Amino acid sequence: MHPGFLGWWKRRCEARGWESHRHAAQGHCVPSRFSRGGGGRCGGRGEERAWSAAQCGPEEGGAFGVRRPLRFLAYKLELREEQVAKFAAILNELKTERAQAAVDHRRRLSFIADALEGSAFDESKVEAAGAEQVRSSERLKNAVAHALKQFHAVLDDEQRKKLAYLLRTGVLTI
Repeated sequence: MHPGFLGWWKRRCEARGWESHRHAAQGHCVPSRFSRGGGGRCGGRGEERAWSAAQCGPEEGGAFGVRRPLRFLAYKLELREEQVAKFAAILNELKTERAQAAVDHRRRLSFIADALEGSAFDESKVEAAGAEQVRSSERLKNAVAHALKQFHAVLDDEQRKKLAYLLRTGVLTI
C-alpha cells in the first residue's frame, strides 16, 4: 500500500465524522462521539452503532475475502523466503487456470446464445457447451489438486496444521 494512502484515509474518516482508529473490541471504523449522527465507540449501548467492514478502510479488512493470498499465507503460516517463492509460483499457475476457466465459461455462454438465436433450436451447440463445461471443470479440478499437492510438499507439519485450520474455519477458501 502506498504510504500516502493512510493520510487520505484519515482525512476521509474525519470528514465523515468517523474515528479512524482500530477499535479493540470490534475492529471497525465507528461514528465519532461528536458527529451529527450521534453514536460513539462500540460499547454495546443501543444508540451506538458500528460500521460494517465493507465501509471501513484498508487496515480494517473487507467483506470480499483475502485480497493478497500470498501475503496472507506468508503471514498466517509463517513461511520462509524459499517457501514464499514456491507458493508464488503455485498461486500463479492456479490464477492462470482460473482465468482460463472464466474464458471457457464465456465461450459456453456464446454457444448457448447461438443455439437460441436461430429460428430453430440447435441442440449440437448446446451439447458442445456441455462438453466444454465438463472439460473446463476437469482441468480446473486437476489444477487445484496439483496445487494442493505442491502446497503439501512445501509446508512442514505445523504449517500444514495451520493451513488445514484456516480451511476448516472458512478463513481461507480454495
